Amino acid sequence: MVVLDVSIVNVALPSIRSDLHFSASGLQWVVNAYVLTFAGFLLLGGRAADLFGRRRIFVLGLGLFSLSSLAGGLADSSNMLTAARAAQGLGGAILSPATLTIIMTTFDEGAARNRALGTWSSVAGAGGAAGGILGGVLTNYLSWRWVLFVNVPIGAVAIAAGLAYLTEGRRPTEARSLDVAGAITVTAGLAALVYAIVDTATVPWGSVRTLGVLGVAVVLLGAFAVIQMRSAAPLVPLGLFRSRTLAAANVVMLLTGAIFFSFWYFLSLYMQSVLGYGPLKAGGAFLPMAVCIILGAQISSRVMGHAGARPILVVGIVMSAGGFFWMGHLGLHSHYPSGILVPGILVSVGVGLCFTPLAAVATSGVHYTQAGLASGLLNTSRQVGGSIGLAALATLAADRTDALVRGGAAVTLVHGAQPAVVGRALTSGYDRAFLVGSLVSLLAAAVGLTIPDIRRRNPAAEPARIAVGAPTPVGVME
Repeated sequence: MVVLDVSIVNVALPSIRSDLHFSASGLQWVVNAYVLTFAGFLLLGGRAADLFGRRRIFVLGLGLFSLSSLAGGLADSSNMLTAARAAQGLGGAILSPATLTIIMTTFDEGAARNRALGTWSSVAGAGGAAGGILGGVLTNYLSWRWVLFVNVPIGAVAIAAGLAYLTEGRRPTEARSLDVAGAITVTAGLAALVYAIVDTATVPWGSVRTLGVLGVAVVLLGAFAVIQMRSAAPLVPLGLFRSRTLAAANVVMLLTGAIFFSFWYFLSLYMQSVLGYGPLKAGGAFLPMAVCIILGAQISSRVMGHAGARPILVVGIVMSAGGFFWMGHLGLHSHYPSGILVPGILVSVGVGLCFTPLAAVATSGVHYTQAGLASGLLNTSRQVGGSIGLAALATLAADRTDALVRGGAAVTLVHGAQPAVVGRALTSGYDRAFLVGSLVSLLAAAVGLTIPDIRRRNPAAEPARIAVGAPTPVGVME
């Protein structure tokens, strides 16, 4: 559900923009309102799963996600939809860490956990696949509103299944306190940072407004850091970052998220606004790429025990960099097989190869009582990277498009495209975003080379080193 809700909305973006009168720069808040609250509260959700019980938090997150999806489908204004998407993000932040925590505490480190993580990553890929084609079908034959309504029956079935099949596991020896102040400050700080970046599409970087919002972001994120240092139950125990493996894995996930979110966003707009694809055709065009994510995740889970996590991770990122570079040369009349499908497969297989090794190295050796925190931290890095990356790349693309329009270089409209969109200028803006994405991918690959290979690590020694002073209690099944 969580992954599907990004890809399914991407296909519907042009219809949402037309129906609710979003501006070109404001449209990304349909994605970013979701991503920001998701990122800001993921750590809180992961901690809650550790302290209050994984099944309880799983069901709570599903309920909130489903109800906010219903509200978003009923939205009659851009503000209402943005608010509903933010509430969805909060529900996803509660839900998502619980799913990975359940896996990490059920399977021992090694081959069994690698297979489970491979399945988990494949399901995420399946969500992307279903989102692309389902979003196209629903938007084309019903309305964009159904891309949100569809979560309601899925959520109801999943809640029933969770209550029936999941056992309740939690840590019994720790006080049930949550760092709500930390979650609020980091979410507000990230929102201010992204807003400042997005706002540069209309005001200069050196303007009083931009600098003021950036200053607010710095103050809020600084307050978050102070809260973490002083809190008896911090949202992010800073000692967790003594693990070089965990720290490097989160940096790689941050950079990977920055480009992968933008990949779906820009490609969806290019196909519909420039090439004139309808929602159904655009959704179908994404299907092979989403299937390739599943393929990449399955391959990595099967060979990681032999080849090690680091080689697979670096190979996957380099493949993605090649795909982004290729896609950075799209033209006004690019053909789907050579211009979109082949580079899209490179990106998708590469990203699929990355997910399982990143999840494995980020949680390898972490004490089981902090599995929710570690998984929440990894998901937070992906969502924060996605939000900031999308804001930055969307701004770069918009600046390029505006410059070409003002210079009179863009003169051609494509049949079937949005009436206000000049195809040549838009294409050039998307090309710039994809080329910058390839550079970010190479930076992620360089960081990936610093990750220790977990293939021959001693898992018995690691928990004591990373558990930040936590005792080693016996688990309880309620």
